[in-house]
Amino acid sequence: MKNKKPNILLIYTGGTIGMVKDAETGSLKAFNFKNLLTRIPEIQLLDCHIDTASFDSPIDSSNMNPEYWVQMAEIIESNYKAFDGFVVLHGSDTMSYSASALSFMLENLAKPVIFTGSQLPIGDLRTDAKENLITSIQLASLQENGRPVVKEVCLYFEYKLYRGNRTTKLNAEHFQAFASMNYPELAESGVHLKMNKEYLFQPKTDKALKINKTFDNNIALIKLYPGISDSVVKTIFGTPNLKGAIIETYGAGNATTQKWFVDILKEQILKGIHIINVTQCPGGSVMMGHYETSNELKEIGVVSGKDITTEAALTKLMYLLGTNTVNGNTFKTTYETALCGEIS
Repeated sequence: MKNKKPNILLIYTGGTIGMVKDAETGSLKAFNFKNLLTRIPEIQLLDCHIDTASFDSPIDSSNMNPEYWVQMAEIIESNYKAFDGFVVLHGSDTMSYSASALSFMLENLAKPVIFTGSQLPIGDLRTDAKENLITSIQLASLQENGRPVVKEVCLYFEYKLYRGNRTTKLNAEHFQAFASMNYPELAESGVHLKMNKEYLFQPKTDKALKINKTFDNNIALIKLYPGISDSVVKTIFGTPNLKGAIIETYGAGNATTQKWFVDILKEQILKGIHIINVTQCPGGSVMMGHYETSNELKEIGVVSGKDITTEAALTKLMYLLGTNTVNGNTFKTTYETALCGEIS
């Protein structure tokens, strides 16, 4: 008996990929995704059934926030049983944040959720949208013995499939806009579709999908720089209702050893504020205590982000603060543990 064709749901949130150029004005406007097959007739050659869903009002990804992450998750939740895979069309600017957020939200995920987009509109002569979209659908359709090959939140762009919560947008102009510096690509599209199956996330459970919809965005991001002052750091930590902060440090997690800096962090940690140490470097890992300049941070209880990206670090912090199940005693241990492949 021949296996039935996979059902794939395309979810359009906004972004360049869903735009066409108005012939008269030259301006970009969103097109109706129900007319997708007329825009990209090659999609009909794919061995799957495709349906579409869209935000009521598609947004520019610069306006992305946790409420829209919940909308995406709820579309997946309500269609989870009817579809074998999901492709999320999203603006590239905040795509890594959204892919990271969804990876924490979709607990026990056992189907592919693949984010993609483009640098040029779908109607542009030189667009990268068609290849990104067609291959994303193909990857979401891949099955072995009637089960999906990919069972995690991914990001596909310019011939490469990445784990979503490992990606960062590195280039605003090149078609190869994303990179995963600390984790190998999951697949590469060339003449053949090469899957690196040893790197795919393997869920350890057959439990039902659970959607975590509560994020707490009472957090701050502090990027260290030579000459940063105590007044700047104090002002940030003086933000009302602040519950956590990500500090982007130098190299392997190093920071100034000036007494005022360590004292401010120590005071905040004693007040119950969670402070996460991530590196400013696109690749590499925080190793607190490796150098003297990070040893004091380790001693006062700063949490190590290890080799997590800033995008995943922020969304993981919002997620853990939002669950209300992780208290002060277990927060550090939980944060430093990989929940869905976001850290090594």
